Amino acid sequence: MSLRSRLGISLTVAALAAGALATPAVANDEGAGQRGTLAPRLYKGQVTASTLLLRSAPNRGGQIIGSVRKGDIVNIFCKTTGENIYGNNRWYLLRDGSWAFASAYYIKTIGTAPRWC
Repeated sequence: MSLRSRLGISLTVAALAAGALATPAVANDEGAGQRGTLAPRLYKGQVTASTLLLRSAPNRGGQIIGSVRKGDIVNIFCKTTGENIYGNNRWYLLRDGSWAFASAYYIKTIGTAPRWC
């Protein structure tokens, strides 16, 4: 992965983390360990594409930084808008070992819909 891509992802993650810390925790939030903690909630989704490419940005022009297979369960940090894929412009920022974006068109959410980034 190029230094430029890593820097872009690092800046995005830093901004998201700062936003998560500034947001008050909810007592019944599954991602929070104890009442009053500021742990961000993680959402889950199941991959529906045979192979889903993970990218450095929420568009098909973003550098490919990994992939997941059909049926895999992924951890979704938040959702954002990006390139339109078959009428769906929603993308998820995944948190599975490394931070990466994936088109929501290919991920079926499990439980609650992810929060906005």
